[in-house]
Amino acid sequence: MPTNFTAESVRVRVPATSANLGPGFDALGLALGLYDDLAAEVTSSGVRVTVAGQGAGELPDDDRHLVVRAMRAAFDVLGGHPGGLSVQCVNRIPQARGLGSSSAAIVAGVLLARALVVDGEHRLDDAGTLRLAAEIEGHPDNVAPCLLGGFTVAWSEPGGARAVSLPVADAVRPTVFVPAERGLTATARAALPATVPHGDAALTAGRAALLVHALTTDPALLLPATVDRLHQDYRAAGMQATSALVNALRAAGVAAVVSGAGPTVLALSEPPADFPLGTDWEIWQLPIDVSGARVARGTLGHAERDPVAAGRKS
Repeated sequence: MPTNFTAESVRVRVPATSANLGPGFDALGLALGLYDDLAAEVTSSGVRVTVAGQGAGELPDDDRHLVVRAMRAAFDVLGGHPGGLSVQCVNRIPQARGLGSSSAAIVAGVLLARALVVDGEHRLDDAGTLRLAAEIEGHPDNVAPCLLGGFTVAWSEPGGARAVSLPVADAVRPTVFVPAERGLTATARAALPATVPHGDAALTAGRAALLVHALTTDPALLLPATVDRLHQDYRAAGMQATSALVNALRAAGVAAVVSGAGPTVLALSEPPADFPLGTDWEIWQLPIDVSGARVARGTLGHAERDPVAAGRKS
């Protein structure tokens, strides 16, 4: 069946995410109320990408852009490619900080491509969208909350990635501490050993199970539920300021973890009023996003084009 494309522009809003959440390595994720807004339309030829906000002047403006690469992967599944594309990105999620900027780009690209195809949702359903996004990203822990919203548990089967979204207790109030320096997921993964002691694996599995209960039902258990021995200690040498802040917050009774691969720190409970934060971190209190990625028809509105709006509270 030939692929037909819509003549109108489509847009998508995608949330930031924090993955791992301590013991939930490559499985648990949380959608946060900080958003990238993107719009795309089919053109006769060529590819043009404009970027405002985070990554402006740094990210590619052609086929090399991750959003376009994700769109191309989706068009392969959808059965055909348009002659050209125009893509507009208004980025508020910091690049390479552990808040899911790459997953947001991938999810946005797949959803934009699907929305540009007249019968795209029939050719690529929501389950297929998750599988494709996880395949592009390499693991599902960030793309799942970006797509679904809320607190997600993701896993992989022979047929691809799957995930469920769970409601979060009202008392969970995320705060992120964002440093100026960037981190790379590949570098953080390279610091991990090939094997870990059985006792560490068993302890972390138990705390990951407890974390599901703490986030959904009993936030008073968040501090013990966020103990991890699978990845954070191994990465500490490469993120010394991050590790020091996590340890200081936890010593003060705050359920703090490395956000994703870092270097951002995520606190799931509020720091004490007298906690010495210093000046090296931007501190944002973010709501939990419960809707996940949202697609609509038309171009970006005035508020959506503002690169400093959409959810961030300092």
